[in-house]
Formats: sequence, C-alpha cells, structure tokens
Amino acid sequence: MAMNGDEVHGLNGETLAPSETKHTNGTTSKSKIASANGETDIHTPKQNGTKRRIPNDTFSFTAEPTIEDIRRMQAEFTDERDWNQFHQPRNLLLAMVGEVGEVSELFQWRGEVTEGLPGWTDSERDHLAHELSDVLIYLVELAEKCHIDLPQAVLRKMALNRLKYPASKVRGSAKKYTEYND
Repeated sequence: MAMNGDEVHGLNGETLAPSETKHTNGTTSKSKIASANGETDIHTPKQNGTKRRIPNDTFSFTAEPTIEDIRRMQAEFTDERDWNQFHQPRNLLLAMVGEVGEVSELFQWRGEVTEGLPGWTDSERDHLAHELSDVLIYLVELAEKCHIDLPQAVLRKMALNRLKYPASKVRGSAKKYTEYND
C-alpha cells in the first residue's frame, strides 16, 4: 500500500480517494472512507436502507468544537503566553506521553474497566476528562507543528486499515494483519 497526496493505493493498486464535501461554512472536507468494495459514506445509512452499526452508537461526541477549533484555541493560548519557543515537536511529544501516563494512572489497579465506567465517581470521571483533554490538545498541537492535517490523515489511515483488516477475514479476532493468510 502506498499513499500519494490524498489518494490511498490498495494492495491491488486500486486508487481509493475519498470524495469531498462542501460545508456551509465554505470549507471542504472528505466525508467518505474507503472500504474493500468501495467507498462508504460515514454520515448516512447504507443504500439498502439498513443503518450501519457504528461502535458505541449509544454515545457520540458533540459536533463542536471541531479539531480545527481546538487547534486554533490552543494556538491562541500558546501565543498569548509566548510558549511557541517551548512547543517544538519533540517537547510536545514528550508532554503528550506524560499525559498518557497520567491517564494510565487512573486505570491502574482497577482491573478490566467496562464501557461507560460504571462505579467511577463524578470526580474520577472529571479527572479522566481533564487528562484525556490534555492528551488531545498536545496531539492536535503536535500535528500542527508537524504540518499533518489530522482529520485527513485519519481518513487515509482508516482506508488503509480497511484494506489490512477486511471484516470478512478478521471478525472477532485480535490478530495482527501480518498473521492472516490470503
């Protein structure tokens, strides 16, 4: 597999280029992800009328702020404090790793934690929200400093993952893609 600009080339050389969507604010984004048998619109039900099952479909994020909004807020915050001199890629990466460590501490010694965090107090959930926010903020700023368009990188990575892990081969298995026989 190879990536060339916005195109993703699959194992058989096919080009998987997500289509563009024009938003009301004038910006353009790509809203389709490639699947093994074509593109799947990530915003609408399947064509046969059945709704695609989206993992954790009982929970969803709010539409705002967008990743771009978060990038702008953090850039303004950093500029106001004259911290850009400290916010180079290596430093941001190390700060993010430290924050991931803080998230890990919250799960340490709890054993398996089920979805929705039953048994966690409001204070514990708030603490987790703060630490996850720190990780996201550093990730977004690191992507900015490295000139990586994170939303587009995610779309391309999802297309690659669909090729590496076809549902028909991997359903219910945690094996790495290199362990599957063609």
